Amino acid sequence: MKLLAIDRRTSPTLLPILLRPVTTGLRCRRQISTTQQIPPPTPFVPDSKTFLSLIGRNLSAHAAKIPTWESLFSLRSEQLRKLGVEPARTRRYLLWWRDRFRKGDYGMGGDLKEVKDSVAHVRVVEIPSDQRVGAGQSSFKGPDAVKKVIVNVGPDQKDVSEMKLRALRPVQGLKVQGAKTIVGPFVELVKGSGGSVAAIRVQEGMWEQRRGIKVDGGERRKVMVRRKRKLEEMKKGRG
Repeated sequence: MKLLAIDRRTSPTLLPILLRPVTTGLRCRRQISTTQQIPPPTPFVPDSKTFLSLIGRNLSAHAAKIPTWESLFSLRSEQLRKLGVEPARTRRYLLWWRDRFRKGDYGMGGDLKEVKDSVAHVRVVEIPSDQRVGAGQSSFKGPDAVKKVIVNVGPDQKDVSEMKLRALRPVQGLKVQGAKTIVGPFVELVKGSGGSVAAIRVQEGMWEQRRGIKVDGGERRKVMVRRKRKLEEMKKGRG
């Protein structure tokens, strides 16, 4: 923090102003830092309401209090408390998911690009031995070697060209079972496709991390609860 140089002839009435720390640059840096921390929405998660619905724990009930994407990723815990986001563990859970999203650590469907009306379609495609899918995907050797992978395509797109395949990435969290059946969480198989085409729809609580079951009142109370139980057992034994 810098202070302005003061000349000896400076009027005493100006000293309080000149001695005030120069913090404009710090404020600007904080504002830039805050802006950089707001990640862009994705086709599967286009707004704050969808985000709150996906992470579950009834946070969608607070959607009206956090109406914009910017407020979702900029409000601090104290501000969320004043808005009525209670209890504290719910706020911690929301902040935890915000950090995950900033790092690109999404739940099912979060990174899908082809999304229409909150629904993404995936399809099983076969990859020839001399072809690659997406950056960093290894090819398979052999004259007749093929690999079945699941990719995200448009709902009406039946044929995927070679150029399109090179730009696609296999969908994480899904796998092919049997000849061509897509299996995985929140998968809705499309009728008439034989299991090779499926839809993934935005649903309440898709990304929810379930809370554990408290045993003997939880970590903070279990010593007291177990002690009381032991005393009661001792009393019953004496009687």
